[in-house]
Amino acid sequence: MAVTVLSFFALLVVSTSFIAGVFGMAGGMILMGGLLMLLPVAGAMMLHGITQLASNGWRAVLWREHAERRIVLRYSLGLLAAAGLFSLISFVPDQRLVYILLGLAPVVPLLMPDRFVPRATARGGAECCGFICTAMQLVSGVSGPMLDVYFVHTDIGRRAIVATKACCQVLTHTTKIVYFGMLASVSAHETDGLTIPVVAIALAAAVLGTTLARPVLDRLSDKRFRDYTRYILLSIGLIYLARGISGYL
Repeated sequence: MAVTVLSFFALLVVSTSFIAGVFGMAGGMILMGGLLMLLPVAGAMMLHGITQLASNGWRAVLWREHAERRIVLRYSLGLLAAAGLFSLISFVPDQRLVYILLGLAPVVPLLMPDRFVPRATARGGAECCGFICTAMQLVSGVSGPMLDVYFVHTDIGRRAIVATKACCQVLTHTTKIVYFGMLASVSAHETDGLTIPVVAIALAAAVLGTTLARPVLDRLSDKRFRDYTRYILLSIGLIYLARGISGYL
């Protein structure tokens, strides 16, 4: 990558990691859209996974005392089921389809009637969350909006939500890196631009953005946290949805 592109990439990672550090999501959606402009789908998925693994991993460390470990364990069961299914079909999505799924990801949950909204704390909820969110990651590259659906109507506080979701995302992004890494090994073109300096910048920028987010989250109330999350996700989703649909026209 050229120096200007690397600078843009570093700023993108810091900004999106900061957003994700405050709201526990949305940053990954923005980052995925940016990476699709720079890399082939498989390469973008891998670099996104590496960056988000660093971001979520550091967030999980910062908030580790608040994580709901039983939910994370149950989430991993659903993740394993989805990973096993996708390993049999070896599917790499078209870039336009990824944009459409990125757009639909936050919109569909917001339109879901309250009585049908699942909860991570309910029986089978975390397992279902693990399966669906892993499938979303392997098809669209993100699962934050869907993951949030399982937490938004629980009585868990904002710190516990951010910490628990970070732990779940660490597992999911690790799965995504392995999955697309295996698929990309078949074609060198898919990993164009995925160099050691790019990965190093991604890791450093992700940790920096996540660290800067902690004092902001501390000052944010639970109500504002939930309200801002909805507004940001809906706005980003509509932009991506328009981008994906326009690609087919």
